[in-house]
Amino acid sequence: MWGSRLRLNFYLYARKGGGVVGRKTNYEKELRDDLMEQLDDNGMAGKHYDNLIDDYLELYKLKNNLIEDIRFNGLRISYMTGNGFEATKPNESVERLVKVNAQMLKILGELDLKKPKVVDEDDLL
Repeated sequence: MWGSRLRLNFYLYARKGGGVVGRKTNYEKELRDDLMEQLDDNGMAGKHYDNLIDDYLELYKLKNNLIEDIRFNGLRISYMTGNGFEATKPNESVERLVKVNAQMLKILGELDLKKPKVVDEDDLL
């Protein structure tokens, strides 16, 4: 059951113009701008870094879809076996969410954006 719901989400996502060239929400635009600004501050520029940021934003969208699936279906999913009995299995979106989050952290590590820069108050004066 979860697979059909997730496939439906991906279908709707694709139909709405999802993807790197698709429409982005205001938060996604702000997130991309913030990441690009941090890269500029670190002196990192190039298509490779732009591509990593786009990958990060795609993983961000996927993470939100997985969270929505977990909220909708729960941690365990009921399904009918071939014998006609009802059984439950773990929601695979939970495991995938952990992997997506790990990949997002790896991308941030590759971009050297693990922690925000701390601005000293003396520098502001």
